[in-house]
Amino acid sequence: MAMIFPSRRVRRTPFSAGVEAAGMSVCTVYNRMILPSVFASQEEDYRHLKTHVQVWDVAVERQVAVQGPDARRLLDMLSPRDLDRMAANQCYYMPAIDRSGGMLNDPVLVKLAEDHFWISIADSDYLLYVLGIADALELDVRVWEPDVSPLAVQGPQANALMARVFGPSVRDIRFFRYKRLAFEGREMVVARSGYSKQGGFEIYVEGQEYGMPLWDALFKAGEDLEVRAGCPSTMERTEGGLLSYGNDMDRSNTPFEVGLGKFVNSPKDYIGKEGLMARSEPERQIRAVEIGGEIPLIDREWPLFADGRKVGRVSTAARSPDFQTNVSIAMVERSHWDAGTRLEVETPDGMRPAEVKDRFWA
Repeated sequence: MAMIFPSRRVRRTPFSAGVEAAGMSVCTVYNRMILPSVFASQEEDYRHLKTHVQVWDVAVERQVAVQGPDARRLLDMLSPRDLDRMAANQCYYMPAIDRSGGMLNDPVLVKLAEDHFWISIADSDYLLYVLGIADALELDVRVWEPDVSPLAVQGPQANALMARVFGPSVRDIRFFRYKRLAFEGREMVVARSGYSKQGGFEIYVEGQEYGMPLWDALFKAGEDLEVRAGCPSTMERTEGGLLSYGNDMDRSNTPFEVGLGKFVNSPKDYIGKEGLMARSEPERQIRAVEIGGEIPLIDREWPLFADGRKVGRVSTAARSPDFQTNVSIAMVERSHWDAGTRLEVETPDGMRPAEVKDRFWA
């Protein structure tokens, strides 16, 4: 099996020693960092995630720090989402767009103070875009990548494990809110969030030196909970319709096409507002599509057809052990996106029957 050639351009994380010792068998590169993809097997990792609790190295979710007197002014220019009601302990899912309304990223915005924010990004060079706007307008703000590496705790036993390490108050954190909680004398931002439907937390670890001590503490505290190292599961996220930037959406798509229209509500004159509003009635949109027959692993788009005409594309697909079917995320044209519409999908192994569903599976 091919390996990633060692290079400082592909960065290790504060938790790399832990994931390697835990038996990471497959990884990918995300934001120029190593992201674990499989430990035991895709299905075994999926089953464990849904039953017990896992610790995920998601340090690849890099932060774009924005701090200074003009921090809020800059964010209001960048965000189609109204930030006026954002509380001091809140996280916001925030579409990030260009001048024409195209998606540049789909980050989570973390408000640390009125003049200090983290933009927790998906896989793209969004820092350079933010820095470019700030520099071009000569704003009084600092934009940089801080030494912050998220570690996720996901699964049905996440509450129990986190309470043992951070104390019982962790249970009181509401969805997409955070508390500052102490670990070994160091205060950390602990948010109820994560890239799975199983529930859990993301710990924003400030300082690389705290990475492995926290990793080891979680594993020691969770021995009787059958804690394991894990990673985002393609099977599980596809069942739940959790999108991946650069995979299920990119700059050619608007927030309205990828189901993020409810987050387009800022009254301010943000960059891209005119272009986005001109595309507010999408001609294509993300849909759940069930695929029949046997399918291979997907590493490219699979075209969707109706009566020989291309009407969309499948971007993510996997066999769901729980639902006993092939689940997928697809971009489908308006003419064929209604639930129950029968289509065909062209896979590398041949054509397969497909059907648009009314919702995702989980």
